[in-house]
Amino acid sequence: MIWATWMLVTLSIAGYYGYILFKADNKQALLIGETSHGHYQIELACSSCHTEAFGGPELIQEACVGCHGAELTEANDTHPKKKFTDPRNADRLSVVDARYCVSCHTEHRKEITAPMGVTLPEDYCFHCHTDVGGDRESHRDLAFDSCASAGCHNYHDNRALFEDFLVHNHAGPWLKEIARLTNPNGAAILASKRVPEQQPTFPEQKAAHPDIHQEWSGSSHADAGVDCGGCHSDVSSGEWLENPGIAQCQTCHIHEAESYKSGKHGMRLAQSLPPIRPADSKMPFKETALSLQQGCNSCHSAHRTDTLFAASEACLTCHNDDHSRGFDSSPHGQLLTQAIAGAIPVEQAVSCATCHMPRAENIIDQETVVQVNHNQNHNLRPNEKMIRPVCMQCHSLGFSIDALADPALIRNNFNGKPANHIPSIDWSLKRVAD
Repeated sequence: MIWATWMLVTLSIAGYYGYILFKADNKQALLIGETSHGHYQIELACSSCHTEAFGGPELIQEACVGCHGAELTEANDTHPKKKFTDPRNADRLSVVDARYCVSCHTEHRKEITAPMGVTLPEDYCFHCHTDVGGDRESHRDLAFDSCASAGCHNYHDNRALFEDFLVHNHAGPWLKEIARLTNPNGAAILASKRVPEQQPTFPEQKAAHPDIHQEWSGSSHADAGVDCGGCHSDVSSGEWLENPGIAQCQTCHIHEAESYKSGKHGMRLAQSLPPIRPADSKMPFKETALSLQQGCNSCHSAHRTDTLFAASEACLTCHNDDHSRGFDSSPHGQLLTQAIAGAIPVEQAVSCATCHMPRAENIIDQETVVQVNHNQNHNLRPNEKMIRPVCMQCHSLGFSIDALADPALIRNNFNGKPANHIPSIDWSLKRVAD
């Protein structure tokens, strides 16, 4: 009887977990530990990383590259896989098998997870670069775990930190005389080409909301010929849809939707999970915003064009960390206040989106356009990724490095000047001179 009971319990447990593993959509019961800050939003979409139930390291690596490969290519990855498949570097694999992302970024190990999801001891650089003190006098007395200190080196992305760039951009005033941002035109040019020629008219709904129709008539949607039916129709059935979502937005705004789903705001949607809410996040948010679902309409109103609201006020509706709360009183925030009041051109204003959703010039469909990157964490970590596309639009390289290496200055939203100086440029100039 005992054996029969034991067998029944064992088979029941095996059947339960087998069903979850192979059939169930919700696989939360299989989580072996808390996921990192970068992946916790999609921890229930196990198949986004574990593409097969018993897949090995190669399949996990394919999943990593599938999400992060383009970004590493763009960054001109300092430690690409090919460096470690080179037979001349074979001995280094005995220290860290850097051919695989999980060698440095092991998931579900919160107790050993450092910033940026690194799960190696902080001296990992030292094991391959033991002779750096002999090659560079400036590095001789540096701590063995300080290589990745702010303003020095990053493992993958050193576009703003490599020596030639530091030397070439060493001079210049900390603040440019007149800094102007290029107005984005990507949405207007590209999205307008995708407006459906035939749109349901929905006259009853339009007549029932004259105030909304009046507001819409002055919007960019109206200018582009997007009527109520352009957004409020189901993409499959064409029937009236009360609350349009990203499926409707990306009908025209395909490029914006793509970058949006690559960032923290929209990454759950890319995995067919419900939208993120501030209550689900690990960051500080305002109590009044905890239940709000993140979506295009969180920042953009479909019935009016208000990019200034989307660029700053929408962010501060939810975010409640020190950096966000310090924006309005910061020099950046004061510029935005002046622009809203009409005292300075909008091109001279600095908003949350200026830094966290920067504008970039791209060639798409044989047209040069300026687009807003809706992946708001694209240049967030390590923060030196922000130097070239954002900070240096207005500031010198040296000031940018010092400012981003000052935690207190970041917390108060750059209300002041850096307290310390990072000598990277000084060392580079001396090395070139010698």
